[in-house]
Amino acid sequence: MTVTAPSAEPVAAAPPVRRRRDAVRDRLVGFGRPPRVVGLDIARGLAVIGMIGAHVGDVPELVWSDPSTWGGVVHGRSSLLFAVVAGVSLALLTRGVRDADADRVRTVRLQLLGRGAAIFVIGLLVELVSGPVAVILTLYGVLFVAAIPLVRWSQRRLLLVAAGLALLGPVTLALVQSVALGSGPGTDLVLMGVYPATVWLALMMLGMAVGRLDLRSPRVAAGLVGVGVVLAVVGFGAGSLASGLTGGGSSSSSSSSWSSSSSSTTTVPGDDVDLTGLECEVWDDEWVSCYPAGAMSEEGLVDEGSLGDEVEDTGPDVPALLASAATQALSVSPHSGGTPEVVGSAGFALAVLGLCLLVGRPLRWVLLPVAALGSMPLTAYSLHVVLVATLGETAVAQHPNLYWLLMAGALALAASVWAVLVGRGPLETLTARVSAAAAGVTPAPAPAPEGAPGPGPTAAP
Repeated sequence: MTVTAPSAEPVAAAPPVRRRRDAVRDRLVGFGRPPRVVGLDIARGLAVIGMIGAHVGDVPELVWSDPSTWGGVVHGRSSLLFAVVAGVSLALLTRGVRDADADRVRTVRLQLLGRGAAIFVIGLLVELVSGPVAVILTLYGVLFVAAIPLVRWSQRRLLLVAAGLALLGPVTLALVQSVALGSGPGTDLVLMGVYPATVWLALMMLGMAVGRLDLRSPRVAAGLVGVGVVLAVVGFGAGSLASGLTGGGSSSSSSSSWSSSSSSTTTVPGDDVDLTGLECEVWDDEWVSCYPAGAMSEEGLVDEGSLGDEVEDTGPDVPALLASAATQALSVSPHSGGTPEVVGSAGFALAVLGLCLLVGRPLRWVLLPVAALGSMPLTAYSLHVVLVATLGETAVAQHPNLYWLLMAGALALAASVWAVLVGRGPLETLTARVSAAAAGVTPAPAPAPEGAPGPGPTAAP
């Protein structure tokens, strides 16, 4: 007797609407869970919010002893926080490369090259509509390429070289800037501009060393907070002391915030100005222009020949150049690139990162909008620059802090919706595809295990 097995019924595929609903539910429930490090996303999100405040907010100059001025922490520190977090993300992206074979190392390096090129090109496009914001994306593209030979360095080596750059880089850079006879696009990008590469590379290397740690360990997070507080006290304390000894630190090289004055002039009592031997003109706006006697022509214009006769070329004033370089190297002002600023801001970044790692898991749902913003920093950064330029200086200057609140809130809400409905941010998806194409591999499906590091805030406050 022959027994025939019943034929298996085909399993019907789930309807497209149900599949999309299940995908959205999975993204919502799984957001911020391993293998992602939600504390890292929160730190990025805070950096983005700080960057927005640095560009449109109206906050006083930071004085650590005065809590009412602590809002000024967004100036300079937001971008440096992002540099550290970008280094951490870079370490997570390249984890295991030190012990990998030659083919794996080559693939990772090509991916970093493609990612850096993509961020650089995006930065160029954003600069075309950036208005007064000093865009940092092009420098981040350069830094990703510069990090290619660093991915196999040990943690110890990364820390030593980062410390050397932080301590000696500002002095060397200040001396170079003091004696330089000219500059160009290249030097302005990596040396002379608002974002000197010596500073940002040192902070990125610090982040790469931190990324080798177990970031899910509460002990590691608490250690980052402790070390960060010590470095912040040492750096900012030394900067304040140096500023008092030198009569004031180097002023910040940034001028992108609309709410702060861009004037570099100093008002002094008229009795303190010696006008002996000068001829002066008083203008309608009460400005006074003074020139050496005899330098004015009959038409009331400056006689360049007469003015030149009064000037004797005695060559460079070496003591003055050295004093200026020392003042700049010891400055703690935002974006000055001084050693105290680098050390203090590195400590601040480590402390913030440690706190975010500590509170990230227990407060995951409360901080989800901030984490969502930090999960797509390249998109959020670029979009905020476009929004700032679109709104215009006049509108933002009327209610700067309101615009800060609304812009940060709107971007966080949009990022949350996008993260739940789609996953990875649009520009993050683009850079991932370019990175994969450069290495000839298949792009990782979204959401990525630990998302690609974004550019960083920031721009110069």
